[in-house]
Amino acid sequence: METEHAALAFAALGQGTRLEVLRGLLAAGPSGLAAGEIAERLGVPASTLSFHLRALEQAGLIAPTRQGRHLIYAAQIEPLRRLLAYLTDACCGGNPALCGDLARLGAALQRGNTMSEPAFTVLFLCSRNSARSIMAEAILNRVGGGKFRAYSAGSQPSPEGPMPEVLAQLKALGHDVSGLRSKSWNEFLGPDAPRLDFVIALCDTLSGQVCPDFGETVVTAAWPLPDPAKFTGTVAERATLLNELYASLRRRIEIFAALPVASLDRIALKARVEELADPHAMAR
Repeated sequence: METEHAALAFAALGQGTRLEVLRGLLAAGPSGLAAGEIAERLGVPASTLSFHLRALEQAGLIAPTRQGRHLIYAAQIEPLRRLLAYLTDACCGGNPALCGDLARLGAALQRGNTMSEPAFTVLFLCSRNSARSIMAEAILNRVGGGKFRAYSAGSQPSPEGPMPEVLAQLKALGHDVSGLRSKSWNEFLGPDAPRLDFVIALCDTLSGQVCPDFGETVVTAAWPLPDPAKFTGTVAERATLLNELYASLRRRIEIFAALPVASLDRIALKARVEELADPHAMAR
């Protein structure tokens, strides 16, 4: 980052309201917040807020997306990362022993690969949280490259827990199954629940499933997939169907994990995630 760009960013941040705006947008994740919601949260008149939003946008620290009649603002992670790297680049004349934690932050920023994206949380849903969503949780936590933290839940979680066939399959494929359990989506609705960036329903949307409201900032999508509890046939035939389901989920999740989440606006991001419901879209 050049000095003049860094100076512009610091000038934009040199005001209390703007700092609070940026902190709020960072907390909201890639979905962002509507300008009206930001004004309400901070108790700032709309006209005053517009002035501050413009300054942050001109500095490249936030970006707006139009959604109907509303503007949705989201923090731009990469410019913030470059700004921090600019500060720590010459820390203590290259003597990290004098810089303490700041030197370690600078090293992490320069490595890039392990800190190239912020962490996003994803909740996979299905009715009993015993098969499809359990698979998806295990797959994303393995292939997400540290960018994602996956959870799963259901509307009527199985009291018996995940299907033994599913756990056996995941274990055979090298997944850690020790933390997998069937749980209610109510665990993700309270004030102490993890902040969610994505909620992806895997149940058959034609079966009348209605998902709860996880908030306006969460990106939602549906990938309807067959329920393994309804698989019939011999043990070998059921195993084949489970393998096909796993492969289908893994293809979707690998594409999802490779999306440039931090650089897409909310509308484009939702469209890209929803496209993965169509197996033909994955082949394009």
